[in-house]
Amino acid sequence: MLTIKDKNFVPFIDQNKLKNRIVQLADQINHDYRDKEPLLVVVLNGAFIFAAELMTHLTIPCRVTFIRVSSYQQTASTGVVRELLGLSESIAGQDVILIEDIIDTGLTIQEVSRQLMQQQPTSLEIATMLFKPEALKVEVDIKYIGFEIENQFVVGYGLDYDGFGRNAKEIFVLA
Repeated sequence: MLTIKDKNFVPFIDQNKLKNRIVQLADQINHDYRDKEPLLVVVLNGAFIFAAELMTHLTIPCRVTFIRVSSYQQTASTGVVRELLGLSESIAGQDVILIEDIIDTGLTIQEVSRQLMQQQPTSLEIATMLFKPEALKVEVDIKYIGFEIENQFVVGYGLDYDGFGRNAKEIFVLA
């Protein structure tokens, strides 16, 4: 059990299962991008642990940069993307892999993808640690999915509740 503020969470996806799946995703990316040098665009704050672990298993030449968006308040997505912050370099003509921690409504990743596509990358693919198909409100093409989960609130491994819980080594679900 993990208690954060006024909420209790129970174990959901353990550390070994997370790491094994991330290795599988890295293998798939290594294969798909074997003759390319992708730019990994990591959505902060939540995706930083997933991205770091993923990168340690990539054997292809790649670079990383970070962006920041915000659409959550406490345990619910607001569906409103605030300004995309932090992308100071051009992504025109590059193969981009957008790395997210969790996709639920799809509204945030759709808007981020739209803004990135305006910069005319050669390709843009999405990698997410968690995906909640039941919560999806818009169509999103996700190439790399760690785990499909039910529409429940989760924390740990970079995911938070009001800024807390990101440092848990596994993923917990609201009890």
